[in-house]
Amino acid sequence: MKKYFSRDKWKYSFYCLTHPADGFYEIRHRDRGSVPIALFYVVFYALCYSWNRLGASFIVNDTNPRSVDAVSELFGVLLLFLLLCIGNWSITCLMSGEGRLKDIAIIIGYSLLPMILTLIPATVISQIVAQNEEAFYYIIVFLGTAYSMLLMLIGIMTIHNYTLLKTLITVFLTIVAMLIIIFCAMMIFSLVSQVIGFFESVYTELLFR
Repeated sequence: MKKYFSRDKWKYSFYCLTHPADGFYEIRHRDRGSVPIALFYVVFYALCYSWNRLGASFIVNDTNPRSVDAVSELFGVLLLFLLLCIGNWSITCLMSGEGRLKDIAIIIGYSLLPMILTLIPATVISQIVAQNEEAFYYIIVFLGTAYSMLLMLIGIMTIHNYTLLKTLITVFLTIVAMLIIIFCAMMIFSLVSQVIGFFESVYTELLFR
């Protein structure tokens, strides 16, 4: 376990922020990344997101605190992360991508770091900005989100050895694949529910006869 959470592994995730092309290349070809650390960033981002919805000032946040369920949002973020990894892996396997599933998970997890690093100060700043100064909050959140998306794009392009155009096409097809996976999962769930309901009705009929 220590090798996955070593100091070098933590430092390397921050190295990828400033040297994304080189950092993601070495994740693919020299196993410099860590899946557990990537999962930690996903979980920590979910917690920061929930805290932002709870703790951000009313000037920038109109969310009812009673409607925030941190556990549900955590599972939602983890599910979206899983769908994104599987969707991208399934598409890139068909498009001669060189990245492995664990490489995809690592670059997506590491790419969330800018959003984590900006959500925390943005939530704090929201408490001290005036009514006409909320632009500072939105600029911080926007910069973190934009940089995370840029890192994710560079990461997908690097680990799969794609051109920019092919990467953009892959991202679009990944979203399509995610929707297909969700649709298939809903169909299977509906079918299983109907089968269970059928057997329950048969059992009830036999029991009362």
